[in-house]
Amino acid sequence: LRRLNFSSLCKDHSYYKPRQIVEHLNKFIVGQDEAKKAVSIAMRNRWRRQRLPEEQKNEIIPKNILMIGPTGCGKTEIARRIAKLSQAPFIKVEATKYTEVGFYGKDVDQIIADLMEVSILMMKKNLAEKHKETAKSEVELKILELMSAQYGKEFSLEDLQNGNLDDMSLIVNVSSEKETQPMVQQEISNMFVSLGIMRLEGDSKKTEKKKMSVNEAKKTLEDEAIAKMIKTEDVVPDAIKSVEQNGIVFIDELDKICHPSDYSGRDASAEGVQRDLLPLIEGSSISTKYGNINTDYILFIGSGAFSQCKPSDLLPELQGRLPIRVELKGLTEEDLYRILTEPVANLIIQQKALLASEGVELAFNDRAVREIARVTELANRTLENIGARRLHTVIERVVEEISFNAPNKEKGTTIEVTAELVKSRVDDLLIASDLSKYIL
Repeated sequence: LRRLNFSSLCKDHSYYKPRQIVEHLNKFIVGQDEAKKAVSIAMRNRWRRQRLPEEQKNEIIPKNILMIGPTGCGKTEIARRIAKLSQAPFIKVEATKYTEVGFYGKDVDQIIADLMEVSILMMKKNLAEKHKETAKSEVELKILELMSAQYGKEFSLEDLQNGNLDDMSLIVNVSSEKETQPMVQQEISNMFVSLGIMRLEGDSKKTEKKKMSVNEAKKTLEDEAIAKMIKTEDVVPDAIKSVEQNGIVFIDELDKICHPSDYSGRDASAEGVQRDLLPLIEGSSISTKYGNINTDYILFIGSGAFSQCKPSDLLPELQGRLPIRVELKGLTEEDLYRILTEPVANLIIQQKALLASEGVELAFNDRAVREIARVTELANRTLENIGARRLHTVIERVVEEISFNAPNKEKGTTIEVTAELVKSRVDDLLIASDLSKYIL
């Protein structure tokens, strides 16, 4: 297989300008302009750095970001949307999943190993698109041969391509789906990997005969044909380069591995994890089964609510490695109203679409939407503040009976949700003594 050209895969997306990235995020996330700007500039700087002379490029390191804000205000959603927008290797991890080296649990080095897996999958996906037509042609000829042998007559390529044969059945040899390694064998395999010996792919795969439709056989055989054309060892060098030069790591729940300054005690998931994160974020060489990964130019974005502690309670060295600090604001009643009306896939649109599948039209008047926002803000203020996630609780409560009875309604029925209906459905949510079942 011809070696990949890394630069050709790093396409020149000139539309990834900070203003356009923010405009894209505005379609899904209300407010939080400061955080959107910081993330958009960081993404654009990745693009800018790739266009500098080599000697300058090596001197410029990413300015890592720390996002601070209450739960449900959009921190994770910004990361999720950036992940979809970015074509760079991206991974979101929870800081609480990791423990200090020497304790049972995951080491932070696993973050880079997982990011490497993401990069390899991206490289394979890019190559798969290039090989799709070749694989399709090979599979079509193979299917015609199998059908000729099994049915005892010839079939035309045109009929196959037009879908005229899709419903016919066919027996094909496919890779066994139930291939698993015993635990001891898996541990031995991992030991060889740690010694730098990569397992060869495709040599020991078992096959089994399966009866399926021609349409299913096309997809299954195409996937297998593409998998044979793309070997992991062929994409590893470019995947490593992509991680090192363009990788982005989003570390959520940083406040959960931090204790107030007056805390005394030992926690394998707290200060020790912070110390282990220091070399990772500052820049070091991490050993993975694919080789050593240099983290000098990986962008790290940390986030946390910091409700029980302050960012200043993090280790000073870790604070220094997250120099850009942005604060996300708590959501007001007006923000919650905008969340219900402005995003392209807001919760109101989702509820309407779900009931439309039953032939029932659901209509929310403006007063009802504002009442939902008011109740949500009040519940967050008087109970536990869980931000925009509370909207799910309130809306489900409002449409519960409507959704339950929708299948029994006549097609074309219109149901209007009014402010009075909202009040009648959610008033008990605010006054009930046991609210646990309504809290996400």
